[in-house]
Amino acid sequence: MIKAEKIPYRRLVVKLGTNLLTAGGDRLDLDVMATLVGQVARLHHQGLEVIIVSSGAIAAGRQKLGLTKERKDIPFRQVMAAVGQNALMHSYEQLFGWHGITVAQTLLTRADLSDRLGYLNARNTLLALLELGVVPIVNENDVVAVDELEGATFGDNDNLSGMVTNLVDAALLVLLGDIAGLFTADPTRDKSAQLISRVDRIDAQIERLAGGTRGRGSGGMGTKIQAARLATASGATVIIADGRERDVLLRLVAGESIGTLFPPATSKMESRKRWMLTGLATRGRLVVDEGAVVVLREQNKSLLPAGIRGVEGDFERGDAVDIVDAQGERIACGISNYSSKEVAKIKGARSDKIVSLLGYGYGDEVVHRNNLVVL
Repeated sequence: MIKAEKIPYRRLVVKLGTNLLTAGGDRLDLDVMATLVGQVARLHHQGLEVIIVSSGAIAAGRQKLGLTKERKDIPFRQVMAAVGQNALMHSYEQLFGWHGITVAQTLLTRADLSDRLGYLNARNTLLALLELGVVPIVNENDVVAVDELEGATFGDNDNLSGMVTNLVDAALLVLLGDIAGLFTADPTRDKSAQLISRVDRIDAQIERLAGGTRGRGSGGMGTKIQAARLATASGATVIIADGRERDVLLRLVAGESIGTLFPPATSKMESRKRWMLTGLATRGRLVVDEGAVVVLREQNKSLLPAGIRGVEGDFERGDAVDIVDAQGERIACGISNYSSKEVAKIKGARSDKIVSLLGYGYGDEVVHRNNLVVL
């Protein structure tokens, strides 16, 4: 066990998973929801700002329609989500109402946040709700966003919670489900599996430990690790814990060590860089060599054409791009000074050759360090 540590924050995002909210069944468990809402209410009354990212709409829709048979086809699951969103919010409204707290439904899609203006509008709305003492209940808009229902990389509420943490500059993201945290092996299959109390760096080994989807949710440990990577890179602390633990949120806020803690990978960063970090607006990828990886990660320098080995995608000057190593691992993102066609012509060349290769130049750097976020 690690020593419990106090984390200075006043704004947190709490993600509640489907398996937790249904207690592993096929319908919402109001007793479980009431317990979790009660904890959020106590934090709220203590002056903390809390945003909930809630799963459970499809489960609520299935319950409302009296369905028991599992169906995976997208249109039908969207129907259940449409019916369930109202039922889910009605439950939250009643439960928070007992504590004198107003809630607001906030439905987001990837498209809403991929545009810089949309990102800022969503941020301003959420911050305004918090200022008014409202608890926002965020979910992906399943009715129109098929990414989640098809299991795409972004489309799940784990990753959405990481994005919301990034969006509102929260200091803490708590991912609550029906598992105690990240283990050395699958605890349902291996009785010798040990809980990992702290992960200082999310690397390939940590990613390999993450399993697949469990139960009725669309996310698993893998998506929680993805969310943790985004949130910690934005300067937030992340904790994965079992939401069935007694007073888990209150104990975490008090500094108790529960679950798996991921400390911030960086200090707080400006909003523009946090937006780039989400990866929602990226239009392509730059593949760089090992020398460039070292320069970017350890020397805080700009990306020059000499270190670029490949270009993927079709992007223009001023677009956001991902920077990956030879194995495809995302190591940074930033704003490109050159289009994909231009980078294809100058990749591998010294910066003093740019003008002779293109006939013009926009500077020595393909991505300047001021427009660069290293993961």
